[in-house]
Amino acid sequence: MQNNNDGSFDQIVAREQGLKRSLNSKQMAMLAIGGAIGTGLFLGSGFAISFAGPSVLLSYAIGALIALLLIACLAEMTVAHPTSGSFGAFAEHYVSPWAGFVVRYSYWAANVLVIGTEVTAIALYMQYWLPDSPAWLWIGLFSASLVFANALSVHVFGTIEYWFSTIKIIAIVVFIVLGAWMVLFAPEQSAQSTIGFANYTQHGGFFPKGLTGMWLAVIVALFSYLSIEMIAVAAGEAKDPEQAITRAFRSALVRLVVFYILTLILVLAIVPWTQAGQGKSPFVTAMEAAHIPGAAGVINFVILIAALSAMNSQLYTATRMMFSLSRGGFAPAVFGKLNRQGVPMQALFLSCAGIAVAGILSILYPKSSFVLMMAICMFGAMFTWFMIFVTHWMFRRYWDKHNKPKLPFRMWGFPWLTLLGAGLMLALMITTAFTEEFKMTLATGLPFLIVLSVLYFVWYRKR
Repeated sequence: MQNNNDGSFDQIVAREQGLKRSLNSKQMAMLAIGGAIGTGLFLGSGFAISFAGPSVLLSYAIGALIALLLIACLAEMTVAHPTSGSFGAFAEHYVSPWAGFVVRYSYWAANVLVIGTEVTAIALYMQYWLPDSPAWLWIGLFSASLVFANALSVHVFGTIEYWFSTIKIIAIVVFIVLGAWMVLFAPEQSAQSTIGFANYTQHGGFFPKGLTGMWLAVIVALFSYLSIEMIAVAAGEAKDPEQAITRAFRSALVRLVVFYILTLILVLAIVPWTQAGQGKSPFVTAMEAAHIPGAAGVINFVILIAALSAMNSQLYTATRMMFSLSRGGFAPAVFGKLNRQGVPMQALFLSCAGIAVAGILSILYPKSSFVLMMAICMFGAMFTWFMIFVTHWMFRRYWDKHNKPKLPFRMWGFPWLTLLGAGLMLALMITTAFTEEFKMTLATGLPFLIVLSVLYFVWYRKR
């Protein structure tokens, strides 16, 4: 474990200079929502429902608890050190250089593959209207558009993401209002109506797959919340980091929990879980059940925007993490170069690798490519969340031991809540090994971690 002096983190910040501080607090909050309200909610929730039935509400509540603890840990560290290297830089400084190396690369790889899951889902959404169209066509078309948007400037990126997320929020609020009306009043209008909270106890009860199914669905729920941590990465390009970070973390988390839990409560009341967990997005299924002309198509369009938004955010995050790796000497120097607009173009192009993987898998495994991509990318994301908790534990011990000034934001219940978050993440990672759908998570993730470690100790540690 490393116990650096105060100046060493200043060196980390200094080497990542050059990015434009153009993101305001509103854009920062929308950035987190953009990444986290995407395929995980609109398509992945159907996968989670098939695991757990109505008890998926508890699965998402557990996922929200882990996200809440993670956000609190991250907010404290990010207020102290706002930099694009974020939790990778924190791990490098407070745990060890090896930890900073593997966390950055694991997170970068996870985001690159998540970009692939988003673009795979985008192709599925387009096939709602054009069922015979090839997936690779939509993958190529939308990918090129978003790469161009990210190449312009961080301000342009932030503006696009702000409006993408605004559309999503408006649509979800409308869905909540319409869904609440259907659940509360539609059953009174028709004796044959299958809409209502009775759906929670029918078709096998609230726990149709038992507690095991509920716990397995937490893995999918966690996939849905992943990307909320990208606010910390964007801190390096925030106008007023301290204010923007604390506001963005708080508002984003509240919106996410409300949107996720409320929408799923309504979806499961409108459509029996046995139908909601089938193939297409459960939100589209719910709107089809409403028999409102064009409603399902409108929801599908919103889901398309959500996936584009999430892909846009994750492409940004992966690019900045590769930039941080390069500036730290952990990747070729070319990926740390900036263009006139302050965008690391080479890092952006490299981070498009997931799009190519998605395109290949969509051709080879058109029916299962989304689930396969999700399983593979989960390790890097889960390992990163686990290491954020470990890093926060080291950070607070160092901060308290050296009598550092009190920060404007502090994690509650330290060290127990930090350790609880780390324990839950470790348990979920182990659980993937016993799940057919996620058996590829550790099968690909652990060898990847070993290869990274060998690379570090053989090559980068000497440098």
